[in-house]
Amino acid sequence: MTPLITGANRGIGLRLLQDYAAGGLAPIGTTRSDTPAVPGARWEALDVTDAAQHRALADRLNGQPISLLVCNAGQYLDRHERLETGFPPAIWAQMFAANVTGVFLTVQTLLPNLRRAARPRIAILSSAMGSSARAPGGSYIYRASKAAALNLGLNLATDLRPMGIAVGIYHPGWVRTDMGGAAAEIDVAEASAGLRARFEALSLATTGCFETWDGRPHPY
Repeated sequence: MTPLITGANRGIGLRLLQDYAAGGLAPIGTTRSDTPAVPGARWEALDVTDAAQHRALADRLNGQPISLLVCNAGQYLDRHERLETGFPPAIWAQMFAANVTGVFLTVQTLLPNLRRAARPRIAILSSAMGSSARAPGGSYIYRASKAAALNLGLNLATDLRPMGIAVGIYHPGWVRTDMGGAAAEIDVAEASAGLRARFEALSLATTGCFETWDGRPHPY
């Protein structure tokens, strides 16, 4: 199995890359900038919002089968915006480009690679904050973008099922990372272990699932 993880240079993505590498799976991580040392892993440059970089990545991969695509790259830039004065259009455009369009471009670009794998799966990291059942207010752009990523994943699951590609959408938990903050509930090791178990369990029988990192169905 060859996993490819976008946005793998920090946080949950980095820990997933490290754990897959430690398991001998030779994972591929993408990053816009820095490349931390991860023995056994391969780094590829990719800004998920840039179509030209996607095409260049496909050329470098040269048809290599990808059995697990983890769409992890994303941004959370509106945490401290105020309703009365904040949430400017530029941030809406930037975050939707990364959190939604970036997911679609990644799947579209690597579809030939997935189709060459024996058991292809796509894991999209959305969030409980994208659930319509959870609306405590605030973080409007992040919530809307993660809701859109959830909807995108559900529709991809429908279209990719006939190709034998399973798609799962996951809430990774509230994780102690730069994005999650120091007060979060779990660490990256626990999140990675739970998510890797979910990815392994994903199949055509469960395609279109929206689950938490520890295996609980999440309301849409």
